[in-house]
Amino acid sequence: MNDISFRRFLVEGLEIENGFCLITGREAHHISRVLRMGRGDSMVLLDGKGGRFLAEIQSVSQENIKVQIKKPLGPVQPSPFEITLCQAVIKSASMDYLIQKTSELGVTRIFPFFSSRSVVHLKADRRQKKRHRWKEIAHNAAKQCNRDIPAEIGPPISFEQQLTSFENAPGLKVILWEKETSQDLKGLLQHYGPRVFTGIVGPEGGFTPEEVSNAQAAGFIPVSMGNRILRAETAALVLVAIVQYEWGDLQLP
Repeated sequence: MNDISFRRFLVEGLEIENGFCLITGREAHHISRVLRMGRGDSMVLLDGKGGRFLAEIQSVSQENIKVQIKKPLGPVQPSPFEITLCQAVIKSASMDYLIQKTSELGVTRIFPFFSSRSVVHLKADRRQKKRHRWKEIAHNAAKQCNRDIPAEIGPPISFEQQLTSFENAPGLKVILWEKETSQDLKGLLQHYGPRVFTGIVGPEGGFTPEEVSNAQAAGFIPVSMGNRILRAETAALVLVAIVQYEWGDLQLP
């Protein structure tokens, strides 16, 4: 039977001892209380670092689930190149949706930021909580779409800090701007060919001309995706999907 038919669970810090390991916390609750899985049921365990294992439940208690590791599984073929999405923090439900769906599409990492027209601003204590939630969403998306390693979620920082961190980054770097009239995304992708990709998507109110100019100084190319004005979360999904279509793995091997 193909291992894709088994339910997948992400257990960070997975420790295997003498062919057995313990699952605790939320995953254990989900397995035993929500899915009602029990002794003899098989599953695939992901360690979040690329390791995959076929396992079988041996016992279930209130504190943990003991499983036996049956065999290591080969890695899922990763996306043929890296996609980094630098995303302005947007309204809560939209941001959650964006992280879930871009994770499913194979984005390597998501780096949130705040810019001058951001509608959403988070205090320091809220930033950590939001990042924890976004990481959880990315982890769940990885299990759902058969990814070995979840998308990395960076800490929310300022737009200026984001640009500084990517000044010397390799590969093709673009910033979506609705006022760009000479460069379209499709043409640029066809010209460059597969390599590392970094895309910046702005907040609900878009970018200021000064912010776009600063991005250009950091090596980002302003691009348009046509005449339509897309919502921020839609723009991010379309960006990643187009890049995957042109360079990636949205086809059979």
